[in-house]
Amino acid sequence: MLPYFTQYIALGDSMSIDLFPALDAGEIDIAVALERDPTVGKVAPIGAASLLYQNDDARWSDDQGDDLVSRYPGIALQNFASDAATIGDVFGEQLVQLGESDEHALVTLTVGGNDLLSAFANRPRASLLERIANDVAEAYEFLLDAIRRARPNAIILLTTIYDPSDRSGRIPGVLEEAGVLPLEVLEGMNASIVALADGTPNCAVADVYTHFIGHGASAPEAERWYWRRSLVEPNARGAHEIRRVWRDAIDRADSDDPGA
Repeated sequence: MLPYFTQYIALGDSMSIDLFPALDAGEIDIAVALERDPTVGKVAPIGAASLLYQNDDARWSDDQGDDLVSRYPGIALQNFASDAATIGDVFGEQLVQLGESDEHALVTLTVGGNDLLSAFANRPRASLLERIANDVAEAYEFLLDAIRRARPNAIILLTTIYDPSDRSGRIPGVLEEAGVLPLEVLEGMNASIVALADGTPNCAVADVYTHFIGHGASAPEAERWYWRRSLVEPNARGAHEIRRVWRDAIDRADSDDPGA
């Protein structure tokens, strides 16, 4: 059984934030929509981390009462995730805000996708791309170690990176000049995340990558879980689905027999 969490902490990139789901749903102040800066106005709390913390009962009525505030009354939310964050950004900006604590916390981590996209954009030769991929995987592991040192009593959900191309290697409107993207690098990174989750105490995997396949570039627009103006960002339905994957991972961890 999991401990009684007093904090929920979201770290990482735009998979965890409210901005793009709120833009998709039109539940956002015009200043935010124009500037893409969530600090200049109201943004509806319908991103993945917000929904995991507290469901939007009007939008997702079937999930009423199936959130962290219902399961752990009094739990506090700290969402440090930011748009376009890389592993370095989480190290340099978000961990500073996180601080150290022995409290029982739930942490979700969504990062690595922007690091890979940046590498793909430069179209490096295969040998250099392999080294870059290894560096990204190594940096991810260092980041996880840092989070565990800061929060030794936390349960950490490591989230795999989704593939908006639906395994085609082509994302409409994104890096089209780079040609077919080297998806073996993405698959290798996700395999590293799964292995880390399986081999690290108090960690679990949330496999968003597998859950999202078929809801990206290959799907009709009405069935996509990505924002129509940028297929690397989650739309309102996508945020809900990320939340579902996290919640399922929590349920599995909560039911695991530690003696098994």
